[in-house]
Amino acid sequence: MSDDLRLMAVHAHPDDESSKGAATMAKYVSEGVEVLVATCTGGERGSILNPKLQGDAFIEKNMHEVRRKEMAEAREILGVKQAWLGFVDSGLPEGDPLPPLPDGCFALKDVDEAAEALVRLIREFKPQVITTYDENGGYPHPDHIMTHKITMAAFEAAGDPARYPDAGEPWQPLKVYYNQGFNRPRTVALHEAMLERGLESPYGEWLERWKQFERKERTITTYVPCADFFAIRDKALIAHATQIDPDGPFFKIPMEIQQEVWPTEEYELAKSLVDTSLPEDDLFAGIRDN
Repeated sequence: MSDDLRLMAVHAHPDDESSKGAATMAKYVSEGVEVLVATCTGGERGSILNPKLQGDAFIEKNMHEVRRKEMAEAREILGVKQAWLGFVDSGLPEGDPLPPLPDGCFALKDVDEAAEALVRLIREFKPQVITTYDENGGYPHPDHIMTHKITMAAFEAAGDPARYPDAGEPWQPLKVYYNQGFNRPRTVALHEAMLERGLESPYGEWLERWKQFERKERTITTYVPCADFFAIRDKALIAHATQIDPDGPFFKIPMEIQQEVWPTEEYELAKSLVDTSLPEDDLFAGIRDN
């Protein structure tokens, strides 16, 4: 049955697929599920976040090409297929007041127009399940918020023959999920596990900052067991060398602690056209038996 299952993960930039739900994708690939990552932008306005590479003139000049190569390596590690939707990175506006977004960028596109590219890909790949970000983008990057908008629009439109008639034969996905991997319960559990073992936690300041913001906790509906694939997740993330420091805080929790304390990746079921019982441990719950 897994040979007939298809999962699409819609992400804003190259590297997002490796930091959000990567172990889940690797798990499903190992089971024979076909997995496709849809990358909305090329990440060309991204900053060099790895301090070891900052100041590299070649990377700064050729960010688009560098990030495409990083994405190619990461998708090979994960065993997934990947497609570019072709939009231009909006960048993360900084300052007070915030500067306007650059002309022609992804976040300024008309949602209905931008959704057509994703509808076309959905109709071609025919996924039963789609994952993306919640209405806040997971965090308020304009490209992440726009990714949410076009994914939800495409989910509704892909099965309607009256919508985007030139974008292929209609196909209706059955479920759409929001990635919720960076949630408070997980962070607290890993933080406390480190302290209990007499180790320094990288999450102390993070949790303190979290207290400063009024943030409604999301409803986690689905916990996918994928601890055996955490190492693949990390390898894929490190492949995005411009975006991640392999010696940084992201990798400070020993693997055996992660696998013991929090062996899942988490999702919020946003829409389902099939019956399912919550909580779930499978993105294809309600689909495998039908």
